[in-house]
Amino acid sequence: MKSLLLTLAATLLVSGAQAQDTLRERLKARAEQRRADAAGGLQALKVQGRQVLVHLPTGYLADRPTPLVLAFHGGGGHAEHMAEHYGLRQKADEAGFIVAFPNGDSKFPGGKLATWNAGGCCGDARDKGVDDVAFARAVVAALQAKYAIDAGRVFATGMSNGGMLSHRLACEAADVFRAVAAVAGTDATRSCTPSRPVSVLHIHAQDDSHVLFNGGAGPDAFRDRSKVMDFVSVPETMARWAQRNQCPAPPQRTLSVPGAWCETQTGCASGVRVQLCVTETGGHAWPGVEHGRRNKPAASQALNANDTLWRFFEAAAARP
Repeated sequence: MKSLLLTLAATLLVSGAQAQDTLRERLKARAEQRRADAAGGLQALKVQGRQVLVHLPTGYLADRPTPLVLAFHGGGGHAEHMAEHYGLRQKADEAGFIVAFPNGDSKFPGGKLATWNAGGCCGDARDKGVDDVAFARAVVAALQAKYAIDAGRVFATGMSNGGMLSHRLACEAADVFRAVAAVAGTDATRSCTPSRPVSVLHIHAQDDSHVLFNGGAGPDAFRDRSKVMDFVSVPETMARWAQRNQCPAPPQRTLSVPGAWCETQTGCASGVRVQLCVTETGGHAWPGVEHGRRNKPAASQALNANDTLWRFFEAAAARP
């Protein structure tokens, strides 16, 4: 009898602990959703324990396959900041795509100060060997299970360390992502063998003081230099993609405006394109945003990154 009572008591304790854990998870999920709602009606999902904020475009229909853009924040940033300050939600409403903002690896409350493992960079995500390619795949799968996603129009973009992850996704998840667009984050991969050709756009300011245009970590990169790398230059990044995508002809100037220019390589394998857009000024910022970071150079207004990347994505989706 005594043994039976002890067993029953132990069972009740375990059940009570499990109930408490479930309650904590529910309360935490509700708190995260409230934060997402406060950030402008974003929907919040959890994927592999990390938050993903989702914006559905105006007029979204659950029975109509819709393009998807994954937008990766910069190193030391977080999803909520990118959702609030980069203008991608407004562009999504205008163009009719779903935009999702995943959060990087972080040990801090709210996912702050997060980083991505893009290969050679950056921070704890790199040092712990976090598999952010698998995470990105899981995010796409979770979104496909919940929303009407056009599998042929899934794209990735990112700022700085997030841009570097976009390059890595082109290398290791070309079966998922039709095209990528990196801003202020060059190729940081240790190796790259895409399963198929993939269109790549890179946007960079000539006066970037974090990821230097001609290579190396600038004076405004992470204070702890062991957390970054000797960044690959923009020209080398583009040369690598031209080789990977078997682009036979030299780039041609396709845009020239005061303060910015673009050049494009066509004739590449499977009809993909490799494009570089450069702003003369703007530093380490997302071209076209109105409010830059405090005490940092204002973002260039000579080019709008959101307009540029969406035109590029549309062209990539139009190829056979």
